[in-house]
Amino acid sequence: MKAKIVITPKKAVLDPQGKTVQNALALMGYTGVGAVHVGKYLEIELTGADKDMASRQIAEACHKILSNPVIEDYRFEIE
Repeated sequence: MKAKIVITPKKAVLDPQGKTVQNALALMGYTGVGAVHVGKYLEIELTGADKDMASRQIAEACHKILSNPVIEDYRFEIE
């Protein structure tokens, strides 16, 4: 199994990297670009066969060490 995790800044949090990318796109002539949010993408290979247990463990890892739940949101899927 594989866990695919996406971590992004919360909507209310200032995202200086996203703002820099947004400005760079505008300077390069890309129009119609709204807000940009820069986050993290992780893939974790899982060796167990129990999808429910894996989901619980990934959720706990995301909340405790992979993200900062005060300023970041996360979502994941187990394949």
